[in-house]
Amino acid sequence: MEAQGMAVCDSERQEERGLSGPEGAPEGDIKKVLYAKRKRFMMNTNASVKTINRKIEHVWKTQGEQRQKLFREYSQQFLTLFLEWNIGVKKTKEEEEKLANLLREQQKIFQQARVVQSQRLKKIKNLYNEVIKSMADFEKDQEYLLTDEQNEVRQEMAMLQNKIIMTAQQQELAIVQKSLQFLLF
Repeated sequence: MEAQGMAVCDSERQEERGLSGPEGAPEGDIKKVLYAKRKRFMMNTNASVKTINRKIEHVWKTQGEQRQKLFREYSQQFLTLFLEWNIGVKKTKEEEEKLANLLREQQKIFQQARVVQSQRLKKIKNLYNEVIKSMADFEKDQEYLLTDEQNEVRQEMAMLQNKIIMTAQQQELAIVQKSLQFLLF
């Protein structure tokens, strides 16, 4: 671009020398020279604009390619991260579901254990009540038995006492009779 700009400046200087050259140049030649200058100026301007446009297009294309490269690079990184994140979320959901299932199973087992323990506690209470009742019944039976035994012992003692008294009385009677017989005979 600088080379073209220098070439344009050189050609303009040469034209100026041609105009300022012979003083008696006819007016028609001046018009031709001005027209040529204008034509060269337009060509140079067009060439500069084309060059600038090519450079802008090149810069634009380069920036676009760099943008595309950055976009691809970061898109791939984001895609990888999102895939990993998605996998992590799925694993977390699976673990959460496993934990929820375990919790449900534990609750079920706990409820069953509670039912079993409640039934056992009822059995223990019933057995305790039976033992208490049996003990009370046993004590009553023992009291009745003891009372009956005591009554029987009393009766037997009374009977024995009566026998002893009767035997003693009979012996005394026998002694008295013998003594009387001895005295009388």
